[in-house]
Amino acid sequence: MQGYCVKCKAKKDIKGAKQIETKNKRTAVQGTCPDCGTKITVIGGKL
Repeated sequence: MQGYCVKCKAKKDIKGAKQIETKNKRTAVQGTCPDCGTKITVIGGKL
């Protein structure tokens, strides 16, 4: 799964990706950037 890292300003593979549910019941994938460790969230993503 790939997401956009705001700190690196590039698309990166998500490290430690897990599927979550937001407060408004939407699905999302959340993990960290492998280079800088910033949290990456992809709304509507599925594993």
